[in-house]
Amino acid sequence: MLKIRKFAAIDIGSNAIRLLVNNVIEHKDKPVTFKKSEIIRVPVRLGEDAFTNGVISEHNLNRLVKAMKSFDLLMQVYGVEKYMACATSALREAKNGERVVEKVLKDTGIQIEIIDGKREASIIASTDLKELIKKDRFYLYVDVGGGSTEFTIFKDGNVLVSKSFKIGTVRLLNDLMSEAVWKQLQDWITEYLPENGKVEIIGSGGNINKLHKMSGRKMDQPLSYIWLNAQYHFLNSMDYDDRISELGLNQDRADVIIPASRIFLSAAKWSGAKKIHVPKIGLADGMIKTLYYEKG
Repeated sequence: MLKIRKFAAIDIGSNAIRLLVNNVIEHKDKPVTFKKSEIIRVPVRLGEDAFTNGVISEHNLNRLVKAMKSFDLLMQVYGVEKYMACATSALREAKNGERVVEKVLKDTGIQIEIIDGKREASIIASTDLKELIKKDRFYLYVDVGGGSTEFTIFKDGNVLVSKSFKIGTVRLLNDLMSEAVWKQLQDWITEYLPENGKVEIIGSGGNINKLHKMSGRKMDQPLSYIWLNAQYHFLNSMDYDDRISELGLNQDRADVIIPASRIFLSAAKWSGAKKIHVPKIGLADGMIKTLYYEKG
């Protein structure tokens, strides 16, 4: 007998807030399948507050509360059975992060869990990555966010090591990155990945998804390092307004897409990867799986 259940994930990032509604299809004698039903993205850039001022402003707190109220109503309309709401680096680092969580709970009834980088990386690793991964090579999974980037290395089809670095698009835009952090990332990548080994990157996040769409490639076709490098220089040669008017990028995408490209290019350079797979899965997808398997 077929049963369709609805689960939701709320990803409160540094650059935007997302609601993912998933159909979880249970069928007797068949594996459970997960199918995206709806994705809604709200451009509330909490990281700009957290990383520059150390606190979430009242203005953005009010916007966050309004977004959570709308998400709550949408989940009711969709008939969502269970949800999970996670906040990442912006609320992790904001001095008033706990107050923000309490305010949202009081005003909307939505309970937000502030997760650390290790937990974030483990949730991301629970996605359907194994469908992409071959056992004869290494894979470097790179999930670029506004405040941090989660890196996971796969060897022989299994997770070898994961680490979160305070390297993010909003940080880079606001010149809040030191060369020391870049060096730490480079050292970490070269420590765990072999020289001249078979390494491929799996990228996730809104920016790499957008870049893949701009490339015109099919869903299962990876980006090449050469194409991404050329696209990075092309985007960098345009000013912000032209990226919006000529390329049709959203306002909150037209600026962060350049530092995101730089992060992926750096990871590819240091790992020796020539291909970047873009399966369009990330933290929210991992939250759905976590909600279903770990939380019953």
